[in-house]
Amino acid sequence: MNEKSQTPENVAEVADRPKTPEVVEAPRSRRDSLRDALGAVKRGSTEPRLIVAARLARELLPGDSSFGDPLSTAGDGPSQVLGRRVTALTGERPGVVREAGLGALQVWQALSEAQGRGQGEQRVAILFTDLVGFSSWALQAGDEAALELLRLVGTAAEPAVAQNGGRVVKRLGDGLMAVFPAAGGAVAAGCSMQERLADVEVQGHRPQLRAGVHVGRPRKLGGDYLGVDVNIAARVAEGASGGEVLVSEAARAELDPDSLAFKRQWMFRAKGAPRDLKVYAVKDG
Repeated sequence: MNEKSQTPENVAEVADRPKTPEVVEAPRSRRDSLRDALGAVKRGSTEPRLIVAARLARELLPGDSSFGDPLSTAGDGPSQVLGRRVTALTGERPGVVREAGLGALQVWQALSEAQGRGQGEQRVAILFTDLVGFSSWALQAGDEAALELLRLVGTAAEPAVAQNGGRVVKRLGDGLMAVFPAAGGAVAAGCSMQERLADVEVQGHRPQLRAGVHVGRPRKLGGDYLGVDVNIAARVAEGASGGEVLVSEAARAELDPDSLAFKRQWMFRAKGAPRDLKVYAVKDG
């Protein structure tokens, strides 16, 4: 054993040395830990492969897989209110947390509708129309020409709604939404609108109108109608071509097969439409 290490002098020398302060890490606050955890979730939620997986999962869930857009979240139902809050908090940026939250609300809304909650008391036919290619044409033609066209279209087409027992609920830029007591009036109005537009022309452009009809029990709020049936009617219209009127199976069941012919649209695809939705093009009988 080293005798030098045992001498009183050495012991005193070691005792008198200034001690190096020990570095002690300050305890992390709960706020710091929570911030780090949320940061990890945020980084992970923007992984492209995870976002794709979350969206595919939503396609397999019941209900509207596009739930979260302004049309599907319009209304004052609990799922719709929460849907607007989720989209507002997450913004337009895609993420797993956003998709998971909207997916849960999508299922909630679907279950509520399946049990009859959130539907209105009155069964109505819903008509949506718009002009094919209007936005692209308006960009080239300018505001004055676009406004002139919309005035002419409104003057020519809108009277067909009232004449067939319907009411215009709202105007949607180059289109409109109207409700009717039955599908026959809605289809007749859509066909009449297209005929009346034959003489409308602005700067060599002849507008082409497309229309979609669905029958259901939407919720009436003030002068507006909201809910899944409205969403379906809008999606049916989106799938139509210029000069075409499409109807859902629910609407077709109310129409007279002796005066109208129908052609099943086997390749019909519309974002947000139910997978089992059957759609038909209306032909003169």
